[in-house]
Amino acid sequence: MKIIIKTTNLKLNQALKNFIEEKINSLEKFVEIFETEKYFDSFYEKGKPRVEAWVEIGKETMHHKKGPYFLAECQMRFPKRSLRSTARAEDLKLAITEVKDELQGQLKQFKEKITAQTKRRARVLKKELKLSPQARFYRK
Repeated sequence: MKIIIKTTNLKLNQALKNFIEEKINSLEKFVEIFETEKYFDSFYEKGKPRVEAWVEIGKETMHHKKGPYFLAECQMRFPKRSLRSTARAEDLKLAITEVKDELQGQLKQFKEKITAQTKRRARVLKKELKLSPQARFYRK
């Protein structure tokens, strides 16, 4: 998974960058199933990562000293789908954690939807392939 970080009205230091990468990389366990899934094979270009996370953090204004003025946004792009989360908080790390938690819920829901569709297709196929009870097979 490729992570792209953009800052607004902030300077990105190494500690903050490591914190963001740690939080977003914790979502990789939910993304791994999509990278092996044939769901994306027709949309995948060689050399290009299948999943990209665009993270934007920043201060909304420079003059406010209290209230939720830190903003964190993350958009995860899949070949067929995009998930987005936004959070505002008084602390930047708290906003990043809220974004991660919201994306984690969306990823779980997305995963459940894909597995449900696969199972539904399998049930329909099994129903269509059922043989008649009158069919007899003889061995020679």
